[in-house]
Amino acid sequence: MKKIFVLDTNVLIHDPDCIFKFEENDVVIPIAVIEELDKFKKWHFEIAYSARQALKNIDSLRENGNLAMGVPLKRGGSLTVMPLPYFSDDVSTDNKIIKTALHVMNNANKNGYRQVILISKDTAVRIKSESLGLYTEDYKNDKTTHFIKYGSILSEQDYANGIHSVRYVQKGESIYRLQGEDKQVKIKRGKTLDNIVAKNIEQECAIDALTSPDIEIVVLTGPAGTGKTALSLAAGLHQTTKKSPLYEQVLVARPIIPLGNDLGYLPGDIEDKLAPWMQPIFDNLQIIVNNPSTHIREAHAGSKYKSYQYLIESGILHIEALAYLRGRSLPYRYFIVDEAQNLRPLDIKTIITRCGEGTKIVFTGDLNQIDTPYLDAMSNGLSYLISRFINEENFCYLNMKTSVRSRLAEQGARLLQSFSRESVILSSYE
Repeated sequence: MKKIFVLDTNVLIHDPDCIFKFEENDVVIPIAVIEELDKFKKWHFEIAYSARQALKNIDSLRENGNLAMGVPLKRGGSLTVMPLPYFSDDVSTDNKIIKTALHVMNNANKNGYRQVILISKDTAVRIKSESLGLYTEDYKNDKTTHFIKYGSILSEQDYANGIHSVRYVQKGESIYRLQGEDKQVKIKRGKTLDNIVAKNIEQECAIDALTSPDIEIVVLTGPAGTGKTALSLAAGLHQTTKKSPLYEQVLVARPIIPLGNDLGYLPGDIEDKLAPWMQPIFDNLQIIVNNPSTHIREAHAGSKYKSYQYLIESGILHIEALAYLRGRSLPYRYFIVDEAQNLRPLDIKTIITRCGEGTKIVFTGDLNQIDTPYLDAMSNGLSYLISRFINEENFCYLNMKTSVRSRLAEQGARLLQSFSRESVILSSYE
């Protein structure tokens, strides 16, 4: 029997095309959701784009019938925009959506039982709904667990792990890069990026992936201190500043997601406004270029970079917010997207489709530290990217587990992590 799915606003913001992804089942959108989308379409950047796209998708169906009566969908279901039952003005939008779903459920039970499911990415909405006897679920269309199964350095016994993307296998003291079904290349150990030296086998493999021109897209995940961002920046600068550069510029971008309370309005020009958000990038650049501590300064005595400010002023390095990428074309760039676990699948698609000829793109992130509301380890853009590219020969995914920042950082990452990635996934499916 066909089910009835009632959609929350956050589902349409997360995936504006979601109304077409419920197979042969019927979809209901409360009028309160339309009102919220109308507000969001006046916002800025990706939220506004998603709201407008969702409204356009709904509006395009009006040609096929009356939305109040139900418009047929291609897969056999229908879409209905449900007017609100009577609500006072002080009822919150979330509660309006929940009560509309309850109204749909009561009507479905009167006309012969059909299961009604409220789909929301808001945990509070799901908790309140279930307490009222309404079945509710997260949006599962783009959820994936591929990031658990892949990304590790393989042993000889794991050689055939069933994927075609780039992976690395250790055989004794040697490391081999595997690509496709049978391509195997022994990589040179001890490779450095100017003054940056790999501290473990994970970093050696990462350096190889970051500096191999035929690997056009790289994903590095792992906890803080594993060297994801530092290695990516060092590899980009190395290949952009050598005698025969592979790229014209290193472009670094990251989403603007605050940890804790937002600071609010920041004065100054665009560089001044971005500076607090980009400070982690500057910290890594400082390590690559120079560092005031004695042992680092001695190791970096031969650094060819004057300062990271010089790299920015000379145009070798450009740093910007992801919000300004839409509509651009970026050829021959070494493109680094930091903190990518805070992006939606739609954002990842927007970013990759900006890449022009000769561009290499690197995504870094920690799937255990997601600060964006409505995203989790299984539904964020980084996990989605891994699941879609895992069989592409120009793609490499490495999950780096060993912290090299300091003993204290490694201790904190290990002892203060409440749940492993595996336990999070298992509990989500129970």
